[in-house]
Amino acid sequence: MIPPGSTIGIIGGGQLGRMLCQAASQLGYKVNVYAPDPDPPAASVASLYVCADYGNTDALAAFAADCDVVTYEFENLPVDPLETLGDQLQPTTASLAIAQDRAHEKRFIEEQGGKVAGWHIIDSADDLDAAAEQLGYPLVIKSRRLGYDGKGQAWVREHAQLMDAWEAIDREPAIAEAAVDFLAEFSILVARKANDEMKVWNAPRNIHDGGILRRSEVPAGHPVDQQVDEAVAIACKLASEMGHVGVMAVEFFATENGPLINEIAPRVHNSGHWTIEGALTSQFEQHVRCICDLPLGDTGLVAPHVTMDNLIGSEVESWERLLGEEDAHLHLYGKREARPGRKMGHVTRLG
Repeated sequence: MIPPGSTIGIIGGGQLGRMLCQAASQLGYKVNVYAPDPDPPAASVASLYVCADYGNTDALAAFAADCDVVTYEFENLPVDPLETLGDQLQPTTASLAIAQDRAHEKRFIEEQGGKVAGWHIIDSADDLDAAAEQLGYPLVIKSRRLGYDGKGQAWVREHAQLMDAWEAIDREPAIAEAAVDFLAEFSILVARKANDEMKVWNAPRNIHDGGILRRSEVPAGHPVDQQVDEAVAIACKLASEMGHVGVMAVEFFATENGPLINEIAPRVHNSGHWTIEGALTSQFEQHVRCICDLPLGDTGLVAPHVTMDNLIGSEVESWERLLGEEDAHLHLYGKREARPGRKMGHVTRLG
């Protein structure tokens, strides 16, 4: 057990790191943050901010030497430098190695009995034709690495668009994935300790626009409620087989034939932001409990209905109106520039 008063290190300085800092501080931990950016959102709430490159093993070692445990807030990190931290890093790089590569991720899911949409590896132009023959149209080309919020993806609805779609992601190693006729999108958030003790939250129904999460809503309602048990079972199995310590999210499509897994995020997740006010224990506090080997908290709801809406780009300018809204809980991330498509904050409402 790593008791309160110890130091937690967080690699990554975005809004997820910021909210992890806030949750850890509430439990009495000192939190140090490491990232290459000059002024990231987490820096203003950390005890110490180290600005250095993710691949700088000397700087990482010096950072870790001042911490009792180190975690990360997003998965697009170089694995080899982080492996030098050994078991001090929780979750370990095993989770990163699986989730960073869409092909590895889909193979892993299928090996554990999970269901995914039809897919095909794209390494050459010949693979494009083979994928189209196997999957049909429409299909989506996704880069194998570094994709998030709809980035690194291009849709193909006819043969003439195949090469253009691959060109749109700079001919990066990719996968082609069949379109999914889904009824709803939802996620399962799992918190796992090293002893395989796990807790899950109510499944949020997720609504996306342009690949970006716009809203999460609990309870999820029909048809998600009828598919949650199956989804929870496979999500917990994935967390256990990965040896994942901490919170991870598994994103699902609810279909006529049951839940299909879209992807794994081996970290706290945007679709779990509602848990800060909407659950007895937030995903951020639970992550701290997991990596420090503390007792896990209750994940039950504190209200019969909870919604979380992201504030994207200039929508953050509505902060004053939102502050005057009853039952609304506003979170601003402290980002200086409200670029289109950029997550600037979120608001949670308890019904």
